[in-house]
Amino acid sequence: MEQAADIDVLRALDSVLRDRRDASGDSSYVASLYEKGLNKILEKVGEEATEVIIAAKDCAGEKGQDALLGEVADLWFHTMVLLAQQGLSSSDVVAVLEERFGLSGHVEKASRS
Repeated sequence: MEQAADIDVLRALDSVLRDRRDASGDSSYVASLYEKGLNKILEKVGEEATEVIIAAKDCAGEKGQDALLGEVADLWFHTMVLLAQQGLSSSDVVAVLEERFGLSGHVEKASRS
């Protein structure tokens, strides 16, 4: 049952992110990112990815795990902003993952070229 709740959270966030695309930049952080454009969103995704790497390298004990989880949540969030800005959603990513599930990583990677 937990899986359905996880998907519900992603869908709810997708909905909020879609709604904020047309909002004024001073009304929310997400709307301000959309207003600043793709380059700013990409900058945030890159920044968060770097923070995930640093948190993973420093991950020790419960405090380190909490820091890592927080940074991954930030990365997922900003990646979802990027998806919404591009007219996509977490459901689109889940569909790709479902297609790949059970497929060898080597086979999947080879199929891209």
